[in-house]
Amino acid sequence: MEDVPAIAAIYGSYVLSSAATFELEAPDADEVGRRMRAVFEGGLPYLAAEVNGVVAGYAYASPFRAREAYRFTVENSVYVRAEYAGRGVGRELLKELMKRCKDAGRRQMIAVIGGVNPASVAMHAAMGFAHVGVLREVGYKFDAWQDVTLMQREL
Repeated sequence: MEDVPAIAAIYGSYVLSSAATFELEAPDADEVGRRMRAVFEGGLPYLAAEVNGVVAGYAYASPFRAREAYRFTVENSVYVRAEYAGRGVGRELLKELMKRCKDAGRRQMIAVIGGVNPASVAMHAAMGFAHVGVLREVGYKFDAWQDVTLMQREL
């Protein structure tokens, strides 16, 4: 939980500057901590990557959908501090996240990629995710309609 303020700062920068998340207001550290506890309580992993003592990124898995039949499928979230982008931090986080989800009995992982995000699409493709569809204009952020790209991988 000591990484919560750094994680909140990383996520907040994405909320305010990109359509990677469709959240419109950055949550504070208390809310990020509450969300983190919910992930842990659900038996899923929440990871932080440090580089030279700095939280360079984080990743977590959450239930894909609430209904019981989806219990073996998770959605991933991976966010990397801007100055560490392109250095493999996201890939290492995703690799470990997939391993831990598989070890926890999960079977499928879904990437729900908001907006135009070629770096995230490329990272997921490099990690074995297949493009399974695009939901057109399902979010509205920055005065524009935003798509969501769906990618999937068996664990």
